[in-house]
Amino acid sequence: MITVTLGTIPYPFSRAIAWLNLLLEREIITEPVFLQHGITDIKTVCNHHLVTAVPLLPSHELAEKIMASRLVISHAGQGSTRKLAVQDKSFVILPRLSEHGEHVDDHQLLFAEGVKQLGVTVCMSAEDLELAVQQPPDPLQKDLFSGPKLGDFLAQKYSPSSGTQNSIGRYAT
Repeated sequence: MITVTLGTIPYPFSRAIAWLNLLLEREIITEPVFLQHGITDIKTVCNHHLVTAVPLLPSHELAEKIMASRLVISHAGQGSTRKLAVQDKSFVILPRLSEHGEHVDDHQLLFAEGVKQLGVTVCMSAEDLELAVQQPPDPLQKDLFSGPKLGDFLAQKYSPSSGTQNSIGRYAT
């Protein structure tokens, strides 16, 4: 099975669906596909006999789908990429691009360029994705970002027990 996850932001990722449709039509993909599509219009693939699609899925259910997959195709969200890197699964990322109305800016492209240097496979074209489907990359099996998460750092830094006060003399929460 192949799992495709396009995230949950309020921007469509039509380019990813067009590529998926192309690979299904050309029978490059011949196995079941689970598609988490958010708000993206999936008319071109939703009736394909290999595709099961849902707009949203609880994270534990998505994790189960990922564990059952031979390949995961994901938007280039930082959280998704980080989770995939440590799950011992083959995955590729597709950065959303602002020029296609897929996001407000190109931070996913910049992120993808950075993690590509760490061994993450980035697909920038239908041809790249076709190659990844035919020859999935090896799992990374590593934490891409071994440092603390920003939220954890801020919570610790500004907790009442840390003694850090904000500018008006109150403890930050």
